[in-house]
Amino acid sequence: MTGTAPVLAPLRRPARLRPGARVAVVAPSGPVPADRLEAGLDLLRGWDLEPVVASHALDRHPVLGYLAGTDEDRARDLQEAWCDPTVDAVLCARGGYGAHRMVDLLDWPAIRAAGPKAFVGYSDITVLHEAFALRAGFSTLHGPMIATEVFLEDAATQDALRSTLFEPESVRTLGLDTAAALVPGRARGVTYGGCVSLLAADAGTPGARAPARGGLLVIEDIAEDPYRLDGILTRLLRAGTLDGTTGIACGSWRDCGPYEEVRAVLADRLGGLGIPVVEELGFGHGPTALTVPLGVPAVLDAPGDGGRCTLTAEVPALARDAPGRVTRRTVSETTDTVR
Repeated sequence: MTGTAPVLAPLRRPARLRPGARVAVVAPSGPVPADRLEAGLDLLRGWDLEPVVASHALDRHPVLGYLAGTDEDRARDLQEAWCDPTVDAVLCARGGYGAHRMVDLLDWPAIRAAGPKAFVGYSDITVLHEAFALRAGFSTLHGPMIATEVFLEDAATQDALRSTLFEPESVRTLGLDTAAALVPGRARGVTYGGCVSLLAADAGTPGARAPARGGLLVIEDIAEDPYRLDGILTRLLRAGTLDGTTGIACGSWRDCGPYEEVRAVLADRLGGLGIPVVEELGFGHGPTALTVPLGVPAVLDAPGDGGRCTLTAEVPALARDAPGRVTRRTVSETTDTVR
């Protein structure tokens, strides 16, 4: 299977943001606390962004209270934000559950025609990261949602997202001091992944990812006991999703049990792949959530001598400008080279 699967290619990167950019805030999954949303909007305004809240972002499903409104309304909010030419980026308010229910309601040809935009989220938003990669060919950002505790309270998380959106060349190398080599080595590939339980849930669905030959996998999760994490990784292995993956970067495993037990599962399930594996790189549901670009060529360094473990994007997460995008900048600025 590995020999016949196509090698992952870098995806189309959206344009970086500039002061005054208009960003839409959507809730594709769970209900959003109004006070946390407002606090997140204030932070965005402090970055000289113009946030606009989607019509149904504060809704709650009339029967299923774990959803932020109906599937149709959540899909419509995302669709309208993406296809609005005055919107420069789409940021998720929170994760939770629900993206699987609405992802097939989106008009992917229309989204693809609208072109790439910065799209930020993690956790349940993993479903949409995979869809943007596989159905539209767009690079996205595995980063914090604006109405979550880690974004509102952790300065390093805020700084990482802000730098990625405005000055992505300044944050091409990622890795907290906690990062360590579970399996030493060095690998190059195109980044993909997210919340590992969502990747496993996506396997076998229409349009799901085939073997990721040439891919650098980034994974993390929350509240999955070690035996459940074992089952999740085993499902991905049995489905062939990890065939041809060149390296794996692990983030946080919050509330997944004692970390020594989690590490034992990771070593058992991933150690036999013969590829570098880094643990605790510093993204996901942990106390700090670095922003990880998905769909870009990158290098994973996992030195076996105790040296610093890092994930380095070979290009900035966001381009200087995106081909074909109409922006509200001055005519003189439009001569910038795309890179």
